[in-house]
Amino acid sequence: MSGDAAPHFQPSRAHHAGAAGAPGRALQPAGRVPAMKALVTLAEVPAVPWKNGGGLTRELLLWPPGSTAQDWQLRISVAEIARSGPFSAYPGIARWFCVLQGAGVALGFPDGPRVLTPDSPPLHFDGALAPGCTLLAGTTLDLNLMARQDAGRAEMGRAVAGVPWVSRAPLRACFTIGGARLACGAASPQALPSGSLWWRDSDDTEAEAWQLTGAGDSGWWLAFEPLTHFSR
Repeated sequence: MSGDAAPHFQPSRAHHAGAAGAPGRALQPAGRVPAMKALVTLAEVPAVPWKNGGGLTRELLLWPPGSTAQDWQLRISVAEIARSGPFSAYPGIARWFCVLQGAGVALGFPDGPRVLTPDSPPLHFDGALAPGCTLLAGTTLDLNLMARQDAGRAEMGRAVAGVPWVSRAPLRACFTIGGARLACGAASPQALPSGSLWWRDSDDTEAEAWQLTGAGDSGWWLAFEPLTHFSR
């Protein structure tokens, strides 16, 4: 697979998301695994320069909690690409990539280029391919999702304001570049600041829809289902 546009998420099951805040554990009925949740903003995450000087990366989430650069199963980050050049190769990693701000990029694959702009859906591709990246007109800001192929399956899709999203995945997240309000089931909507990732990790299987308001087309849903979950 060279590169496939990631589709909008299809309705399935979801879990309850609580209010935004620092990482913590929500109260759950007896017998349920407590949920973990967090709100992370770009403003609070240090930017790490690339070794080749072509850009910066802000790492928003490594999962599972406590994992390192060597043993993560899922990684969510935002990159600032300032110079054209090849992506790094990530064998065994499934990748999703979308342009948040800027004119866009052209990614070179063996079967032809893929041009991505802020209006494009996320692109799903094999991390081993390491496509060349050509900036269309200046610096871009880009959202990246990486998942180890032997650890589980991940998804990323555009969040359309007013359209509910439901997922079976234990780990679910929402990223917004322009700020939005996130409603989770019957709970009161919570405010997400500009450039923020809200995520929740829970084994709770209660079906519950997430929905953005006030975000236009500037939101993205992300999800990860570990092998240990869907192989039961």
